[in-house]
Amino acid sequence: MKPAYSVLKKPLITEKSSSPINQEQNKYTFEVYPDADRVQVAKAVEAQFKVKVSKVNIVNVKGKVKQSRQQRGMVYKASDVKKAIVTLEKGSKIEFV
Repeated sequence: MKPAYSVLKKPLITEKSSSPINQEQNKYTFEVYPDADRVQVAKAVEAQFKVKVSKVNIVNVKGKVKQSRQQRGMVYKASDVKKAIVTLEKGSKIEFV
């Protein structure tokens, strides 16, 4: 088993991921490394936060293509991100400071 720090990058705390609907359903969002799979993410969350995971959904988000305002014609791409939406069992909760 890989250690948790080689699977999970950071928790994503955004307006959408911390909505009351997700809190009621015990869903938490994490940014993960591109080679991580569902089983590794579930084991890493269980090991790091001492909770029981019931489900993991993985989303690959492609980076946006943007144009520079300083240099006309300069196009750059934001990096791609892999996210994991983790659903915990009832009674489990993760506290972020």
